[in-house]
Amino acid sequence: MADLNHVVLIGRLTRDAELKYTANGQAVCKFSIAVNRRKKSGDQWVDEANFFDIVLWGRQGESLNQYLVKGKLVGVDGELRQDRWEQDGQNRSKVEVVANNIQLLGGGSGGASYNSGTSGGTRESAGGVQNPPPQGGDDGFTDDIPF
Repeated sequence: MADLNHVVLIGRLTRDAELKYTANGQAVCKFSIAVNRRKKSGDQWVDEANFFDIVLWGRQGESLNQYLVKGKLVGVDGELRQDRWEQDGQNRSKVEVVANNIQLLGGGSGGASYNSGTSGGTRESAGGVQNPPPQGGDDGFTDDIPF
């Protein structure tokens, strides 16, 4: 059986994204998301927050950095990477999610999917429009939900 490394998360940014560049000019955008898990403790339901560090490389990171602000709901599709190093004689490691696709959720009508595959980080939307994600406004749905 082949190995599989695939992660899909939906959560809110815990802080604004940080955009930096490597020595060779490659853009790297880093941010963290909180993903809540609801579990029962005795007779009550409690939320347990889990925090994940996300890394977004290249043009996609440059394009999305301005939209990745604290509290924004995002969907992340990617893979886990473990970074290992030695510090003060101690072996250290950290697991991060390297994003392949980011979906901006909430905060407007519809969302936008950004794919960082070999296509160079182009935005795909249902209408095929290449505009920035909408901000605020009417989402076209009434508040009368029948279920």
